[in-house]
Amino acid sequence: MLADSLDPSDRVVLEATGNALAIARILAPGCAEVLLAHPKRLRAISHAKVKTDKFDARVLAELLAANLIPAVWIPDEQTRRLRRQISRRRALVKRCTALKNEISAVLIRNLKRRPEMTDLFGRSGREWLQQLELPLDERETVDACLRQLDFMTGELSAIDTQIAGAVIHSEQMRRLMTIPGVDATTATTVIAAIGDVRRFPTSRHLVGYLGLHPKVRQSGSSPARHGRTSKEGPAAARHVLVEAAWITTRSPGPLRAFGQRVAARRGKHIAAVAVARKLATLAWHMLTHEQDYAFQRPTLTRRKLRRLELMTGAPRVKPGPNHIPMRKTGAAQLEWQIAEQAEIAYRRMMADWQATGPREGAGATKERASDRPSKGTAAPQATSS
Repeated sequence: MLADSLDPSDRVVLEATGNALAIARILAPGCAEVLLAHPKRLRAISHAKVKTDKFDARVLAELLAANLIPAVWIPDEQTRRLRRQISRRRALVKRCTALKNEISAVLIRNLKRRPEMTDLFGRSGREWLQQLELPLDERETVDACLRQLDFMTGELSAIDTQIAGAVIHSEQMRRLMTIPGVDATTATTVIAAIGDVRRFPTSRHLVGYLGLHPKVRQSGSSPARHGRTSKEGPAAARHVLVEAAWITTRSPGPLRAFGQRVAARRGKHIAAVAVARKLATLAWHMLTHEQDYAFQRPTLTRRKLRRLELMTGAPRVKPGPNHIPMRKTGAAQLEWQIAEQAEIAYRRMMADWQATGPREGAGATKERASDRPSKGTAAPQATSS
């Protein structure tokens, strides 16, 4: 066996594939170091025109000897477990969507209009589907899809319960949920992708890892041209951040003001990606400095956590005669008003910043220097007599 033939001073490199982590765990105790090479970056370095296992092994050995291996981070077992759960959940959601689309295709083929109810697959929608007159084979297709959908929904509920338990016992996931629009699935997916946040020196490194940064092309003295996002890294984290961005911009706060400001210039879809990048930046700062979201709404956060506790089997407390629903408390209304004030403050700050223009020269923020002329001075907030 290869693991038994290794010397304690040996270094091993593997190309990161589907089973590379399992092999690395077997080889790690018998050698000094095990590296997983990034396949895409490895191809860019080697420029190989010959593709054989023997040639690839030689290239890996030469790059390892020269310390030129573009290594990927090897996650711990807890992070790997979270990633497997998220991957399984995504597969279930994808299968449920495919089944619903198949039923919708049956309705289109038979010229059947969708009913007025919002959820075609709820109780009223299923009653409507059962009463629908369809050919025998189409009826069998609909019934089979509904049976599979029931099974997939049960499996999805089970995996959501497991994720809820993981969130309750994770301080980092609960911290991310203080951002309005970030639920348990989003927090778990982001933490599973990040792993150890200390491996990212700055928030820009995390944004680049998640593929939310724009591509840049620049040569000589010509200005840089920014293109679409790179879409590198884990797609699952990128997708949930974009979904959370759509929800976040519905609630008052600086994030909604930021999204509306970008949407006015570039459109709502680009604004959603920009807000997703902002969420990734916030996540890095919150996890690095171990701080909750500054503009959180505590009542909303408690509601999220209570829902997770009920999913994991926590007992329901019977409300007393003086019980007031959480949605109708004065605290929730006050928090909403405070969030609106924070949004107004952000809009005022950005208006002043745009009127002043970025600083130039040595006083400019690092990597933010601009050669644009100033457009004026900031509007004063108060006048002195």
